Amino acid sequence: MRFAGDSGDGMQLTGDRFTSETASFGNDLSTLPNFPAEIRAPAGTLPGVSSFQLHFADHDILTPGDAPNVLVAMNPAALKANIADLPRGAEIIVNTDEFTKRAMQKVGYAASPLEDGSLDGYSVHPVPLTTLTVEALKEFGLSRKEAERSKNMFALGLLSWMYNRPTEGTEKFLRVKFGRKPDIAAANIAAFRAGWNFGETTEDFAVSYEVAPAAAAFEPGVYRNISGGLALAYGLVAAARQADLPLFLGSYPITPASDILHELSRHKNFGVRTFQAEDEIAGIGAALGAAFGGSLAVTTTSGPGVALKSETVGLAVSLELPLLIVDIQRGGPSTGLPTKTEQADLLQAMYGRNGEAPVPVVAPRTPADCFGAAMEAARIALTYRTPVFLLSDGYLANGSEPWRVPDVTELPDLQVHFAKGPNHVTDDGTEVFWPYKRDPQTLARPWALPGTPGLEHRIGGIEKENGTGNISYSPANHDLMVRTRQAKIDGITIPDIDVDDPTGHARTLVLGWGSTYGPITAAVRRLRTAGDTIAQAHLRHINPFPKNLGDVLKRYDKVVIPEMNLGQLATLIRAKYLIDAHSYNQVNGMPFKAEQLATALKEAIDG
Repeated sequence: MRFAGDSGDGMQLTGDRFTSETASFGNDLSTLPNFPAEIRAPAGTLPGVSSFQLHFADHDILTPGDAPNVLVAMNPAALKANIADLPRGAEIIVNTDEFTKRAMQKVGYAASPLEDGSLDGYSVHPVPLTTLTVEALKEFGLSRKEAERSKNMFALGLLSWMYNRPTEGTEKFLRVKFGRKPDIAAANIAAFRAGWNFGETTEDFAVSYEVAPAAAAFEPGVYRNISGGLALAYGLVAAARQADLPLFLGSYPITPASDILHELSRHKNFGVRTFQAEDEIAGIGAALGAAFGGSLAVTTTSGPGVALKSETVGLAVSLELPLLIVDIQRGGPSTGLPTKTEQADLLQAMYGRNGEAPVPVVAPRTPADCFGAAMEAARIALTYRTPVFLLSDGYLANGSEPWRVPDVTELPDLQVHFAKGPNHVTDDGTEVFWPYKRDPQTLARPWALPGTPGLEHRIGGIEKENGTGNISYSPANHDLMVRTRQAKIDGITIPDIDVDDPTGHARTLVLGWGSTYGPITAAVRRLRTAGDTIAQAHLRHINPFPKNLGDVLKRYDKVVIPEMNLGQLATLIRAKYLIDAHSYNQVNGMPFKAEQLATALKEAIDG
């Protein structure tokens, strides 16, 4: 289903509440919030439409759905902006109070779509949401404008009745949210109950639906609904606790990464320090300083911020200090589409620095997977003393799904051992500290806390001499250091890539990374159900690639790589493995649809 209306109509809150109750009921779910970049676009216009899509079921699901079965349209703009996505026969609940002549003309309706027959292929439910809400709240003495603000709660109550959602959680939420304004809390609860009662009593809704819990989709455990941004923040906190290090975030607010700054600022009790810097460069500079001081250091941003941070990322490569650069990708270039999703920062993360400056790249696949990906990025950064890119995107950050809360005993041990004393003996027998004397297995240099007696050493961006860390302009030493830093990244221990090929006879492999996992997996399921044979693999580690990736790719006649860019992973795969990988690309700010991918993959199989 999809809730759609003006930015000020509370569609995100409405969708979030329906999602929370659906999660508590035990359904599997996936969400897609979609909102304009403007703080407040002109009311009633197409650019100002905000929507929230939710797909829930009694079985395992992977995407927010291709086409909503139910649309709640709060005004003509919401109807016009979303009608093309609805399949014939879908239910449309329309707030008829907003379908005034002026409002319809504003979005190009010459005549009312509720009367001209253009919606005859749908099941339309005309409901005067505004009037019913105002009438339900008469006893509260609110102005009409104040009462109208609760119409989203009326709609939520109606949909909660239609799908037999629990109501206690929403009422409790409203009491807490408006705890300082008990009259407003009571009014919203009354509107919510009125919507429920309207569904119960009106003859226009002859059917309600029962969607059973998805018991078979979940392994036993404690679950909660979680967004990708929240899961990533929790993963960072858990990683710091497992490493027994303070967590420091140096950040500058930017959509869609700001939610991580907001969330981490709430967790001072876990040793988290957050610093809202004056700009992107200051944010990463402070984080790198915190890394030098012994913290698990993080900086969060999106694509434009990565460009500004690139020089300091290169400094972190040279200093060989652990630093997490969290990039929540969005549509670009420049400011681009701030509230829409994209995967177009991959090559920037791989190569967007001067000189040979290799950096590991890790990408989560689902909102819940952001927790584990954050811990994995921290493991690599701490073990190998290197900055690490964590590439999420707007689709993952804002989307949500059920997440099994892990037991602390399941989390990896990330304990760090700081340098405590001299680690090298010179030719004359003197014991000294060499800041660039490396661990023979990981090639990581020692991490010496500033202020530790005897471990003073030089830092800076000029090339270091191997071992001593002194400034060196030697051509041979520079060649050695460049190759050593690359070897350190190439030698990172990561799992082999798993291939889902049930029959073992597939000739086509679909390879993905990041948030394309859900749509790709849903498309593969459709093809297999129809009798087609296809294999699937998904990358979490993009630099370095899994050791077995080359052998996997060579087993198949065709390799198809869907990406929300113009073929960046495909470029890397072609260059490294010399295979003719086929790109399937989309850069419209929206995630792939399963049916769309299924059609493209079917053509690849048959072609």
